[in-house]
Amino acid sequence: MNSRFLIAAAAVLLVTSAASAQRTRTSTATGANGRTATRTATRQGGNVSSSTTGPNGNTSSRNVTRSGGTTNATVTGPNGNSATRTTTHAPGSSSTTVTGPNGKTATSSTTHTPGNTQTTATGPNGGTATRDVTRTPGSATATVTGPNGNSATRQRTTTTSSSTPQ
Repeated sequence: MNSRFLIAAAAVLLVTSAASAQRTRTSTATGANGRTATRTATRQGGNVSSSTTGPNGNTSSRNVTRSGGTTNATVTGPNGNSATRTTTHAPGSSSTTVTGPNGKTATSSTTHTPGNTQTTATGPNGGTATRDVTRTPGSATATVTGPNGNSATRQRTTTTSSSTPQ
């Protein structure tokens, strides 16, 4: 009995430590002219940070952190300008805010209910667009309405057939 308990405890410890173990990968690409670019990415517990150095020595980076239903991502280009994205997930919904290097923001929010999905996106200039999707067995209807009020609808129908082996 004690040995089973110890084996189970060791297995839980092994799985727990493996799930949060840090992994770093470095890759190098060499072009036909012999110049190289290098990318290093580190992952741990759902978080990712990476940097890429091009053949001219300029570096860009991407950092993503995840915690409690929120994902934050920052991308920095070789010129030092950054853009960020924050996404929050909750049961049946999500919302995202993107901020560009100029400080302007755009947002989107999505709600899910059985058979329906509604998304609203607002651009940095305040224009809003929506997408509504309704699903029923065998069909889906999507309506997109742009910031100027014009809309388009797509109806998709699926059918299934069965064949009997001869």
